[in-house]
Amino acid sequence: MIADHLQGLDKFESGLWKIADSLRANSNLASNEYFMPIMGLIFLRHATNRFYEAKAAIDADKAAGKMPDRPLVDADFMRRRALNLPEATRFDVILKTPKDGNLGAVLTAAMDAIEGAFPPLSGQLPKDYGRFDADVLEGMMRVFDTDGLRGGGGDVFGRIYEYFLAEFSKQGAHDNGEFFTPPSIVQTIANVIEPDHGTILDPACGSGGMFVQSSHFIEDAGQDTMKRVTFYGHEKNETTAKLAQINLAVHGLQGTIRAGNEAITYYKDPHELVSKCDFVMANPPFNVDEVDAEKVKGDRRLPFGLPGVNKTKKVSNANYLWLSYFYSYLNENGRAGVVMSSQASSAGRDEATVRQKLVETGAVDVMIDIRGNFFYTRTIPCQLWFFDRAKEKDVERRDHVLMLDARSIFRKVSRSVCDFSPEQQKNIAAIVWLYRGQPDRFLKLVESYLREAVERGEKAQKPLEAYDQALRKLADLMGLFARGKRKDDPLAGPWDELTSAQATLTADIEAFGKEAAERGKAWTNAARDNFGLNAGRAALHPLADRCRDLTKQIDLAVKLSGRVIDIAVKELAARDAAAWSNAEVNKARKALDEMRATAVEALRQARYFIKQADWLQERFPEAALRDVEGLVKRVDRATIRAHDWSLTPGRYVGVAPEETDEDFDFEEALRAIHIDLKGLNEEAAELAARIAKNFEELGA
Repeated sequence: MIADHLQGLDKFESGLWKIADSLRANSNLASNEYFMPIMGLIFLRHATNRFYEAKAAIDADKAAGKMPDRPLVDADFMRRRALNLPEATRFDVILKTPKDGNLGAVLTAAMDAIEGAFPPLSGQLPKDYGRFDADVLEGMMRVFDTDGLRGGGGDVFGRIYEYFLAEFSKQGAHDNGEFFTPPSIVQTIANVIEPDHGTILDPACGSGGMFVQSSHFIEDAGQDTMKRVTFYGHEKNETTAKLAQINLAVHGLQGTIRAGNEAITYYKDPHELVSKCDFVMANPPFNVDEVDAEKVKGDRRLPFGLPGVNKTKKVSNANYLWLSYFYSYLNENGRAGVVMSSQASSAGRDEATVRQKLVETGAVDVMIDIRGNFFYTRTIPCQLWFFDRAKEKDVERRDHVLMLDARSIFRKVSRSVCDFSPEQQKNIAAIVWLYRGQPDRFLKLVESYLREAVERGEKAQKPLEAYDQALRKLADLMGLFARGKRKDDPLAGPWDELTSAQATLTADIEAFGKEAAERGKAWTNAARDNFGLNAGRAALHPLADRCRDLTKQIDLAVKLSGRVIDIAVKELAARDAAAWSNAEVNKARKALDEMRATAVEALRQARYFIKQADWLQERFPEAALRDVEGLVKRVDRATIRAHDWSLTPGRYVGVAPEETDEDFDFEEALRAIHIDLKGLNEEAAELAARIAKNFEELGA
């Protein structure tokens, strides 16, 4: 349900961005100036939702006798991860109150009151709403006051929040967008280190995404985040640190975040957490070369010594300062997952010496190569480094590192941006599970894919039948005219093709329903061990083939019906005929297009999950880790030593053999082409608008 709800936000988000951009147009402010007020409105809407949700839960507990009927206190709301909002600060109350053109002042007063009631947000919320036109502000608030958003939960507002962060990053707003690490990267880190307890540190926390994804990981396991972990962060930029606090509050979380000059992190341990952290997660700035070597050379967070120092006594590259710090923050069983420049894993000279010492501890656990274009402001590839201090004591594991080249794993989000789909994130985690000797988790994931495929296959029957009915209706509307007697009739052939395709499709949809039901029954009785899952997956391949074939048939019928309409209207003047109702035909054609999209997506989903199970079991058929050319290899220390202590996965896993694709994914290829075209069209429109504006200015 949540996933479907989030998918439905796509159109809303893009429209919301256009409205938000009107704040800039009507205020003459730069992006980084109107960014925080927008984030404040998102926070206020969600905080209000959480307040009413908590209030309803409290009232229910009182009615059930689970708590006494007494005046409520802040702690009652905090236990339910909500703020006890003063009445005048609630989103709906502000909208209903007469504002007399002073909405900016009302919002600023509300932010002051919330900070007063919730000390962790003191000084963090935006207060400059007075700079905006009251009508524009109210228009933005009303966009957030839809029925769906009045009841939207943390996932919905987290998605909106992340969307805005991403949009500002793409525009280069706010410190070149460096505050935003894409959620799919952060979730991949969380999946590998599994931050489910204790102290979690992000010493370059940006907008707090690492903490939010950690919370998702914990809550997916049915646990309460704030009872399980304590968050600590540091961020050099004061505004970005405020974003982090708001981001935590949007998700009902709290953390201790220090803001200030980045040098504090390089030269000091702001939270005094050396050797105390259970987990470290970070995306630090890459390739910094201005750190004073004299100030850090005695730091206890550098157990492997300094990397290279240049003639000006600056550390040549701070990448290995960060890596050393991350290692040092961990306790004896701690894990770290960090984003790092691809240059670091094979850097030479003094950096290679530090890397060698890191490898020799046994703590380097997993290395993952990520292709370029995952970051909105960086097109270069990167790597994920993972440490596990508990591995240092494990005789069987300490001398090995898992090298995983994930550069061929991605999906296109836009013409210039890629990410991991949720299933791709899980598949990467599944490889790590096998490396850690956890085949049961691997098999449960495969089972979940096959179960989802079966369920999606059965659910596809209704949209298929709805499409069939829509096609019948359109054919009936066209039939009286199409079957008319005409000499040398250009419509005869296309109409026969359409009616034949329709009859075949109707029969095949019925056959699909029977097969989906049969596969569902077979799946219920299938064994859930590796042999049974492999057999169950193979048994679903005919269903996947039917999904592919039906998709082609559906698209063909739409094309044929369109061809009949075009010939009738353009060549035979059907609009002037009594047997042709143009309005009804157009209405039915539009309905058919809508039904087509729904039916094709239902078929795609069923086939998609079978393909996810294929991806895993074809590479790891025994539910055990093995070397897969071009993807993964478990490498021993002697081999790493022979490669100059390089930790670049691509140097070890090789290149995947070229395969003949007998089942080319046209749907995915077309989706990628559509994304490219959409991006080009948007850029063209933006360029045209810019040129027009320049001409206007020249004319003025």
